[in-house]
Amino acid sequence: MPHVYYKMGRFGLSLLRHISSFPSSRTCCLHQRVFPGFQSCYKSTIPVHTCQQRRGVSTALRHQMQDLSGPEQRLLDKLYEGLISGQRASLAESITLVETQHPRKKELAQVLLQKVLAYRREQESHNGGKPVAFRVGLSGPPGAGKSSFIEVVGKMLTGRGHKVSVLAVDPSSCTTGGSLMGDKTRMTELSRDMNAFIRPSPTSGTLGGVTRTTNEAIVLCEGAGYDIVLVETVGVGQSEFAVADMVDMFVLLIPPAGGDELQGIKRGIIERADLVVVTKSDGDLVVPARRIQTEYTSALKLLRRQSKSWNPKVVRASSHSGEGIPEVWAKMELYRDAMLANGELQGRRRAQQKVWMWNLIQENVLYHFQNHPGVRDALPHLEDRVTKGAVSPGLAADLLLKAFSSPSSSS
Repeated sequence: MPHVYYKMGRFGLSLLRHISSFPSSRTCCLHQRVFPGFQSCYKSTIPVHTCQQRRGVSTALRHQMQDLSGPEQRLLDKLYEGLISGQRASLAESITLVETQHPRKKELAQVLLQKVLAYRREQESHNGGKPVAFRVGLSGPPGAGKSSFIEVVGKMLTGRGHKVSVLAVDPSSCTTGGSLMGDKTRMTELSRDMNAFIRPSPTSGTLGGVTRTTNEAIVLCEGAGYDIVLVETVGVGQSEFAVADMVDMFVLLIPPAGGDELQGIKRGIIERADLVVVTKSDGDLVVPARRIQTEYTSALKLLRRQSKSWNPKVVRASSHSGEGIPEVWAKMELYRDAMLANGELQGRRRAQQKVWMWNLIQENVLYHFQNHPGVRDALPHLEDRVTKGAVSPGLAADLLLKAFSSPSSSS
C-alpha cells in the first residue's frame, strides 16, 4: 500500500473552501502579497475564475499561516531565512521537513515551499523570466561510475564559482526499509566542499527510485542559491523515466565493458536521453569506449528527436584521468543555451510540474480507494475469488469501484 502524500487536513479543506465555483470572465487585476519580498500584479482580460482561483489559493495560504502556532511560525521563519541566505543546515532541515510523513509537518512543509517558490519566482523575474538554476538528471546501470563522475564534475564546477547540489537517491531494502546511503561516502572530496551540498535520500519503496519529495527538494536547493542541481538515481527499473520528468537535461551514463550495451539498455531510456556519456574511457577501456560511442551515435540517429533545437550527443569521459570531463560540461552548457533560446526549457518545466501533480493525485486517490470502508470490506473476499479463478479481475475491479462510488458504503 503506497504512502499517502497529502492527507486532507485543515490546509486542504481551506483550499477547497476558497476554490469553488466562480462567475464568467472579465478584466481583473490580481495583487498577490502573500509572503514578504514577493509582489506581483497581473493585468489582462482573462477569466475571472482564474484570478479568483489564484486569490483563493493565496487566501487559503494566509489562513494556514494564521493557524500556525508561535513555535511553528518561528520554525518556518528560521528555516526560510536560513535557506535563502544559503545556510546548509537550514537546507538540510527543510528537506527533512518535506520528506516527513507526519500530517501536520506536511502542512508546514507546504507553507515553506510556497514561500520558497515565491522567492524563486521573484529571482526569475529579475533574470528575464529565465530559470536561475540548471537541473541535470544522471542515471545509468549499476557500475557505470555515476558517483565518481558526479564528484569530478562537481569539483570542476565549484572551482569555476558554481554552487552545486547533489540529490542522490539510494535504493531501500524491501524487507527492512533500510538504505545503505553510500553515495555521500563515495563523494568524499565533494562532500567537504563548502560550495557543494550532497543529500542522499532513500527510495522508501517508491516506484521509479526517485522519492516523491525529490521534486520539492530541488525547489529548496534552488531557493538556497544552488545554481546547478544534479539528481542521481539508482539506475534500475523506472528510475530513468522518473528523473527525466523533473530535470532540464537527462544524461545517461554507460560503462564501456558491459557486453552488448544496445541490447542491454531499453530503447525507451535512450529516447529520453539528451546526452549519453561513455564512462571509464581510459587505459585498456579506451578502445571499447570508442566502439560503444560509435554504436550509440548511430543508434540515436534512428530515434525520433525530442527537441527541435537539440540533437542528442554521445561523448566519452574518464573520471579517473579527468579526460573529457570539461567537454561533457561544455555539451551540457550548449544544450542549456539552445533550450533557453527558444523557450523549450521553460516549456519542459511547465509540463513536468503538471505530470508530477497528476502522479501525486493518482497515488493519493489510490490510498483513499484502498482505505474506503466499502472497498476495505469487499477486498479480501474478491481477492480470494480472483486468485481462485472464480471471478475475473475485470469484474472484481468493477465491483470494487461500485463499492467506492456507492454513497451508502461511505463513512
